[in-house]
Amino acid sequence: MADAASLHKLTSFLERLRDAKIHYRLSDHRPETVMVEIAAPGERWEVEFFVDGHVEVEIFKVDGFMRDEGALGELFARFSD
Repeated sequence: MADAASLHKLTSFLERLRDAKIHYRLSDHRPETVMVEIAAPGERWEVEFFVDGHVEVEIFKVDGFMRDEGALGELFARFSD
């Protein structure tokens, strides 16, 4: 069960995002976590808050290259069963 400190850490972070007018979405992909997904220009951040109070941050950055729709074939080739 989450303690008050870990919940406060999450709610304080969400308040900072709202104050900064940074768009976010909440989701849950793993047990006992809440993920905050953040879309920023050229980046996507995933911040996971765990019930034990620790936080994991993963940042995905755009490489700057635009591709045409032919690149969609790579998506299916790499990730389809």
